[in-house]
Amino acid sequence: METTLRPGDTGPAVSQVVSLLHRLGLLEALDGVTGPSSYDDSVELAVRAFQQQRGLTVDGLVGPSTFRRLDEARWRLGDRILTHRPGNLVAGDDVYALQSRLLDLGFTVGRLDGYFGHETEAGVREFQRNFGIPPDGTCGPATLKALARLRPLVSGGAPNAMRAEEWIRESGPHLGGKTVVVDVTSGDEALHDLAARIEGRLVAIGVQAYLTTPRYAAHPREEAERAAFANRAGADLVVSLAVDSSTHEGASGVAAYFFGDADPQTWSSSGQRLAGLVQREVVARTGAVDLRCHPKTWDLLRRTRMPAVHLDTGYRSHPGDRARLDDPGHRDVLAAAVVVAVQRFYLSPDVDAATGVLDVRELRESFRR
Repeated sequence: METTLRPGDTGPAVSQVVSLLHRLGLLEALDGVTGPSSYDDSVELAVRAFQQQRGLTVDGLVGPSTFRRLDEARWRLGDRILTHRPGNLVAGDDVYALQSRLLDLGFTVGRLDGYFGHETEAGVREFQRNFGIPPDGTCGPATLKALARLRPLVSGGAPNAMRAEEWIRESGPHLGGKTVVVDVTSGDEALHDLAARIEGRLVAIGVQAYLTTPRYAAHPREEAERAAFANRAGADLVVSLAVDSSTHEGASGVAAYFFGDADPQTWSSSGQRLAGLVQREVVARTGAVDLRCHPKTWDLLRRTRMPAVHLDTGYRSHPGDRARLDDPGHRDVLAAAVVVAVQRFYLSPDVDAATGVLDVRELRESFRR
């Protein structure tokens, strides 16, 4: 669906949304039918609840992203055969359930993102080899039957978090040779300048840095395309930059986002670590209002294969934030904060430094010592 449904709309698409919300238990049946026939207040409330649960932007509207997630949510593990389709990944709640089940049994599936990618396929193959099933990487009846018979080795733990910590440790503290993609989410000139400043600082310390959106581009590509670019580049990290806006004139501050929905089990621990470092460095160095870090399943965060952070650098609708964003000196401080956070991401606690006080040269010297 390429259109956006909103309160007051009617028609087959609204009926389909209502049916999906009813199946998810977010909308009560009325007079024996599956729900209202128009996009009324009850539908908007149910949509907002769904968006909150799934880590989407909570606006009460059903655009392409929300509709796609509603469609994914209708699948339960066992409803269909799951297999890896490069270029057209199978996605849905059944994939989430499969990933979670394999992870609890001790198998590596990558991120809990609901996409049947190559890491999930590898996890299925390993499970099949261990339990005498032909290792074709497809989750069919035999694999589902075996999964149903087994008790998990762990439950409620954080095996992915431990793997992420080990990955960071093995990556080493040096930034030289690493690849960072700097993503720009809009055509805002100040945002492009900030991205260029971050890119320049990263290149100066030996990082291979890429911009997803050239400065001359009128509009950035779709999120999924920019995520695919980062994946093709083999990036180690992604830093996505944005400016916010609000009808509430008092809205002000900075916020950072990492991959995950309302279920903490889905959170990217490495993404959360990166977002926390970026948020703390920016707040400490600029004095901006701290709107904290939050999990989201936006396409750029969900589809990238590496730790990613989305940074809202301020509100264009707020006079103070707008003035700061338009100040080159402020953008230079923001760039320094992001680059220091990227370096600190790779430092172990025994050589890490205090927030908001050091520059990259000092940080590099600290781990040399």
